[in-house]
Amino acid sequence: MTVVFDAELWEWDARRTDSWTFVSLPAEASDDIRERTAGPRRGFGSVRVRVTVGATSWQTSIFPDSSRGAYVLPVKRAVREAEGLEVGDTCTVSVELAGS
Repeated sequence: MTVVFDAELWEWDARRTDSWTFVSLPAEASDDIRERTAGPRRGFGSVRVRVTVGATSWQTSIFPDSSRGAYVLPVKRAVREAEGLEVGDTCTVSVELAGS
């Protein structure tokens, strides 16, 4: 399963000093992922994924965020710098479930 979407980069308020930056997956895609990955999960309910933003690809995990009702994807500093992205920018993201 691969999901391609546009999302705005946002900073996690609780960890501003660490500059944790995320994008939120669409709610409908998050529902589909929950259905496909039902059963025992890794730490914090994470799901392993392969991600592409612009010309940068990497493997990571997405995490459920009950306050947003969707999975969230951390976007590390190296990716933001390579793609010239800052908090508030919108980017196109491709997320593929690992093993799909």
